Amino acid sequence: MRDTSSTSHVALVTGANQGIGAATARALAARGVAVLCAYLRPSGPGEGSGEGDVPDSSHAADPYHAARSVDGEEVAAEIRRAGGRAEACEADLADPAVPGRLFDLAEDRLGPVDILVNNASGWIQDTFTPDPADRFDRPLRPVTAETWSRQFSVDAMAPALLIGELARRHRARGADWGRIVGLTSGGELGFPSEVSYGAAKAAQTDYTLSAAAELAGLGITANVVRPPVTDTGWVTDEVRRFVASSPTHFHVADPAEVAKTIVFLASDEAALITGNVITLR
Repeated sequence: MRDTSSTSHVALVTGANQGIGAATARALAARGVAVLCAYLRPSGPGEGSGEGDVPDSSHAADPYHAARSVDGEEVAAEIRRAGGRAEACEADLADPAVPGRLFDLAEDRLGPVDILVNNASGWIQDTFTPDPADRFDRPLRPVTAETWSRQFSVDAMAPALLIGELARRHRARGADWGRIVGLTSGGELGFPSEVSYGAAKAAQTDYTLSAAAELAGLGITANVVRPPVTDTGWVTDEVRRFVASSPTHFHVADPAEVAKTIVFLASDEAALITGNVITLR
């Protein structure tokens, strides 16, 4: 049901064609926020635009691979049918020119962006070990310049450029309200068996926390959400058994549950919450 307390806010959500990104776009739109759904469908095995703790798949029939291949226009059209305002744009965040183009498109069609959700990921499962697969029998790749570059360009460089674009335009128009939410994964000991992914997410976390300190005077808050294991089509019975027996993983979440926290952080009610990494379990 659509929230009748509409706002004039505009959100840019990356990786918004599936999973947490799509759920966040829908939830923001239900609160009256206009949404630009940025996304990139995978062109082959090992390329993704999803979010944390997700596996690669080389099988087109796999539910997760099928979800990643959804056209973001479907999410935008669903929002419009419900009475909201939304546009979709397929673009590769590894291209450093894309952040500026996304902001231009949003401003042209929806208005100035004041909510940024850095959800997209160039996830590739790489490792320093010679093991061919992880505990869930997902294939592992060795760390290479290619696996590093893809993940750092999408998970670290793109969020930094998007944050910079938001800050620059925010200052130029004299705005005094803004929200940045990033998504991360891994922990204090890195992310064994997903080493470049974990390192790139750590870099994004650092950028976001720096933004919280540097942009507070402009009325911008910046926080990071670490989702629990989230079922975006990849969770198997084996994964559920692992979560059930884990001392640190308490739930297998639905994307809409994670989206509720993101939407709260993007609200007026969260004005005093900034510079945090919020771990959901």
